[in-house]
Amino acid sequence: MTFTFDEETVARLRQAAARLARPQSYVVREAVREYAEQIGSLSEQERRRLLKAFDTVVPAIPPRPLSEVRAEIAGVRAARRRGGRRHRSARR
Repeated sequence: MTFTFDEETVARLRQAAARLARPQSYVVREAVREYAEQIGSLSEQERRRLLKAFDTVVPAIPPRPLSEVRAEIAGVRAARRRGGRRHRSARR
């Protein structure tokens, strides 16, 4: 493959290769690998926004006994097998 870089990028590439004592192709491969890994990652701003939403939503979940939660889930699953609920949930 052939790529064309602007002079500033070429200078940075050469400088990085010299510092690492590695070929320029190695620096390019590593840069592409690291960039590709970051594509699916959250930015710090996005991570903080999601954590704030989590910290807001979780405390709003009403505490319920585990047995009550399991009974409701079993009821929902049974209703789905029958084609849907016939009445409202018995939730408080």
